[in-house]
Amino acid sequence: MKDYIYWHLPGFSVFRDLNITLIDLMREFPNSFNDNYRVGSVYGTFPGAIWNGGRTVLGFCPKNEIERTIKLFNSRHVPVRFTWTNPLIEEKHLNDTYCNLVMQMADNGENQVLVNTQILEDYLRKEYPNFKYISSTTKRITDPEKLHQELEKDYFMVVLDYDMNHDETVLKGLEPVADRVEILVDEICFPNCPKRLEHYRDEAKKQLDYEVARPFPCPNRQEKKSFEDCKNKPAFISKEEMADYIGMGFRNFKLVGRGLPQGLVLDSYMYYLVKDTDKLFIRNQIEKRLSDIAKKRAMAGRR
Repeated sequence: MKDYIYWHLPGFSVFRDLNITLIDLMREFPNSFNDNYRVGSVYGTFPGAIWNGGRTVLGFCPKNEIERTIKLFNSRHVPVRFTWTNPLIEEKHLNDTYCNLVMQMADNGENQVLVNTQILEDYLRKEYPNFKYISSTTKRITDPEKLHQELEKDYFMVVLDYDMNHDETVLKGLEPVADRVEILVDEICFPNCPKRLEHYRDEAKKQLDYEVARPFPCPNRQEKKSFEDCKNKPAFISKEEMADYIGMGFRNFKLVGRGLPQGLVLDSYMYYLVKDTDKLFIRNQIEKRLSDIAKKRAMAGRR
């Protein structure tokens, strides 16, 4: 049996067309992609879900589109992973009709949930035991002892805090459980940010209040972001370094993208997943197929 490397991609809703196109191309042209690479899940939220955390995603998604999105990924054997990591969730939020509807529609044994707060996790495990539960990086666990305690709990995986990405002592200590650790390889934020938890709470409040106009007063705020910005951050793991992590037993890697431009996300896919010799071919395939999808959608809208 091949020892697959799994990549967890952003935006099952906002980048749905891009992600489906990529998954299809990986199956049509496997020799154009790095050996044994697979899509392990596509994470995110449907717009307007108050349990969502990490990034504010406002709006609304009708039931038929929720159902279609889940089926598009699950029919390709790719789990949908919900970012239910809002740290401000209270008991009064647990019976939210929209969020529970989403969970009911995805309750087929194939999908996953990222969790942060105990009150929501307890509720979800009781009501929806068929999902795989994953400890989120939004918990900001930077103490190695607490990290190992987290891995002793009943989690399918634990997402490593990106400030530990290059800590050799921490990584070495994780080798026995490396297959249950997920590593965020291209975080665009700055390392050791003292406002990171505060920023998560600010995003969470905006999600609950349906208000996104207030910019968070981050000292490192950037109006325009690019994949080159990610590559310049200390937490970044280059494609050349990937062999070292795989050699230690790590098999799950996560790419950023929520709240970022689709062009940045596509650049990250090309950098990590596609062989150098085939980058132009695959990029052209993606752009052509996305253009065709947009044209069909526009024609359908005029009928």
